[in-house]
Amino acid sequence: MRNGKLKTAVLGATGYSGLELTRILLRHPRVEKPVLLRRSSDKAIGAADLADIFPALSGNGGYPLHSLSWPSLKQQGIELLFLATPHEVSRSLVPEAVAQGLRVIDLSGAWRLKEEQHRAVYNFADSDAAAADELTRKAVYGLPELHADRVADAQLVANPGCYATSVILALAPLLKADVVDRTRGIISDSKSGVSGAGKEPTAKTHFVSVADNLSAYSVFNHRHTGEIVEQLAIDGSELMFTPHLLPIPRGILSTIYVHLNRKMTPLEVEGCFRNFYAGKRWVRIFPTPKLPQVQFSLNTNYCDIGFCLAEDGRRLVLVSCIDNLLKGAAGQAVQNMNLMYGWGEEEGLQ
Repeated sequence: MRNGKLKTAVLGATGYSGLELTRILLRHPRVEKPVLLRRSSDKAIGAADLADIFPALSGNGGYPLHSLSWPSLKQQGIELLFLATPHEVSRSLVPEAVAQGLRVIDLSGAWRLKEEQHRAVYNFADSDAAAADELTRKAVYGLPELHADRVADAQLVANPGCYATSVILALAPLLKADVVDRTRGIISDSKSGVSGAGKEPTAKTHFVSVADNLSAYSVFNHRHTGEIVEQLAIDGSELMFTPHLLPIPRGILSTIYVHLNRKMTPLEVEGCFRNFYAGKRWVRIFPTPKLPQVQFSLNTNYCDIGFCLAEDGRRLVLVSCIDNLLKGAAGQAVQNMNLMYGWGEEEGLQ
């Protein structure tokens, strides 16, 4: 640190999550203005300053985009590198960054999964398989509400996926309390705004395909399924997870259906959540029958969780909402940074 402030760099600031991350870091009281990096393949964007791509940044000073150079980062005293890059890019760059002594928070899915069967969906081709396996073991899944103690000491933090964050946080308290009848299965019906698909345009994310429409996709093979299964320590056969594309820019709403293994009261269910998340700044529990909505958590780092319990006391519906670009990506990355440097989890966030 210099003058008591952390020096950071962001690779991938031109994407949706990277831009949100940059905005947060620029206002963070303990962080110097971040160094913004682009890969050589990004030169096609034809811009030398982030404000050229996002005019909303104009008028507040320059935001130059630099080519990635390990010697340059070392010379500038960079301690923490954020990667808001495609999965395969993060998979190749992280070993180099760690070898340079940098701490890394990776927003991609490159290092989230411990089990090879779940990583297969990414089809990674590691140049040094042994080194990749070692980093996979060392990487900490950066969900602060579950792993704050491990995040604090980590060199490599794998920021969770957005869908996975919404589902894991909703289910973790109930599974830890062992009140879910797992033999009946768990169903997660999750919906995300279009920004969750990334900035690269595709036929499925064009306005004419998304507007006035709702569609399911990646049924039974979405990349976040493995995260949910691993972090909740359940068998893949116990979960049915179906993502949907909403015709909105951002936000996630997950509706999750479970059966309880004993009759419970609404007060008991609420107590289960409140006890689990006591002192956790960024989880809000809604008292039944109030339920979260996308608009409540939009542009915040909150995960909002609510529920409705059937009269039989055994059938439970959970609703979990986050902003996919904040608690589902950039905000959570900064929350992890705060833990890594011993700051309050709320620093720089809203």
